[in-house]
Amino acid sequence: MAEFTMPSLGADMDEGTLLEWLVGPGDLVHKGDPVAVVETAKSTIEVECFETGTMTKLLVKPGATVPVGTPLALIGPAKEQQPARHAPKKGKPSKPAEPAKTPKPPEIPSPPPEPVPVPVSAPSAARLPGHVEAGPLVRHLAEQSGVDLETLHGSGPGGRVTRTDVEHAAAAPASTKPPRVRATPLARRIAAELGVDLATVKGTGRQSAVRASDVRQAAPGPSAPAPPAPAAAATVHPSPARPSPVRPSPVRPSATRPSEDRTAAMRQAIASLMSRANRDIPHYYLSTTVDMAAAMDWLHEHNRRSAVGERLLPAALLLKAAALAAREVPELNGFWTDDHFTAGDGVHVGVAVSLRGGGLVAPAVHDADTLALPQLMAGLKDLVTRARTGRLRGSEVSDATITVTNLGDQGVETVFGVIYPPQVALVGFGRVVDRPWAVDGLLGVRPVVTATLSADHRATDGAVGARYLTAVARLLQNPEQL
Repeated sequence: MAEFTMPSLGADMDEGTLLEWLVGPGDLVHKGDPVAVVETAKSTIEVECFETGTMTKLLVKPGATVPVGTPLALIGPAKEQQPARHAPKKGKPSKPAEPAKTPKPPEIPSPPPEPVPVPVSAPSAARLPGHVEAGPLVRHLAEQSGVDLETLHGSGPGGRVTRTDVEHAAAAPASTKPPRVRATPLARRIAAELGVDLATVKGTGRQSAVRASDVRQAAPGPSAPAPPAPAAAATVHPSPARPSPVRPSPVRPSATRPSEDRTAAMRQAIASLMSRANRDIPHYYLSTTVDMAAAMDWLHEHNRRSAVGERLLPAALLLKAAALAAREVPELNGFWTDDHFTAGDGVHVGVAVSLRGGGLVAPAVHDADTLALPQLMAGLKDLVTRARTGRLRGSEVSDATITVTNLGDQGVETVFGVIYPPQVALVGFGRVVDRPWAVDGLLGVRPVVTATLSADHRATDGAVGARYLTAVARLLQNPEQL
C-alpha cells in the first residue's frame, strides 16, 4: 500500500490546500494521471499520480490545508480481473464433472453472484448524486466528448462506465442526448447541497467545465462557501500508525479568498523565496549582446511561408537557443542540493510568466532542447495560457532545470534575474532593438538582443558561464541549427 502525499510544488511551498479530487475510491490510476487539484500561494495546480494502482482510500477532504508530505490518499495494487467462477481447479478434474451430472444442486447457491453482472441499471440508479464508477481516462474522454457520465448506465462490472459506453453516448444523435452542463462530480454534489443551478455557473475548468470552486463562488449568501469549514478538523482520516498534521482553514477557504489576499499571499511567497535565494546563493552575472540579423531574416522567411497558426515569435528562437546551450554546458542545467551539484535528467526550461493579478510563476517546458520550433512555440503558448488560468500540472512547476525570463515584450532591454533555488542558473533576454553595429569593418544598423546570465558561484565559475553565453550567441547567429 503506497501513500499519495501532498507534493512539494516549488522551493517556496510549505503547505497546500486540497481543492478537489479528480478520482474516487476504487478508481484505477496510472503514473502521470492528474488525480487532485491543489492550491498553493502562487497558483492552482493539477497534481499527478506518482505510480500506477487503485485508489483505495481518500484521507483528506477538499478544503483542508496540509503541510507538504502529508498523506492525501492510499494507493493499492491495480486490481486484476477475477477468474471465471466456473473455471475448474487444477489437480481436481472430478469436481467439475459432478455438476454436469446433477446440474440443479449447484445452481441453487449460484443466484448470489448472478445479480452482479445482470441488473446493471439498478446499481446505477441507486448510486449517490455526483458519484459515477469510472476511471480517470474514461472521465477525461467523457469530458472531451461532451458526455455526462451521470446519464449513463455502465456496462462494466458493478455498473462501472467503460470507454465503449462513452463512445456510444458521444455517437448518439443530438436529439437523444439530455441537456448537459460540463461539471466535475464534486461540483455537482456541492451544487445540489447549496441549491445552485449549474446552468448559471461559469466554469473555469477544462473546456469551461464547472469546478467546485466555481459553484462555491456562485452560491448565494455569505455563508454558502462555508460548509467545509465546520468539518475541517475531521477532514483527515489518518492511519493509526501515522497521524497526519492537518490544520483547519475556516478563516481563509480557497474558494472565497479575495483576490487581493491571494495576491498578497503570492507576493509574500515570492519575497520569502527570493530573499533566501539572494542570501544563500552567491550570484555572479554575465551579459553579452547578440547580433540577431540572421535570426530575424530566417524568422521572417519562415513566417512568410507558414500558415498563421504556425508562425513563430522571436521568443521561440531565444528559448530554443537557451535550451540547446544548456545541453552543451550541462554544468548550468541542474540543481544545488546537499552541498553538491546534481545534473538534470533533461533540459526542462522554466519560463517566467507574469500573472494578470500580479506575481509570477515559472512552469517548465519539458525537453525543450529536443522540440522543433513549431512544437516549442505551441507548447509555450499553451503553458502561458494555462499558467494564467490556474491549470498547470504539478510536474510543470517542480521539474525546471534552468529558468529563462524574457521581458522584451515589456520594453526592457536588459534583465538580471535572481536564481530560483535549487536551480543554479537563470537566463535573461531583453527586447530586440536596432543598434549601430560593425560587421567586417563596416558600420550599419542591425537588430541585436542583450542576453544575460545569473549563475551560482558554488556550482560554476565565470568561465563556464561565458561558454554558455557564447553558445547562445552562436546558435542565434545560425538559426538553421535551432
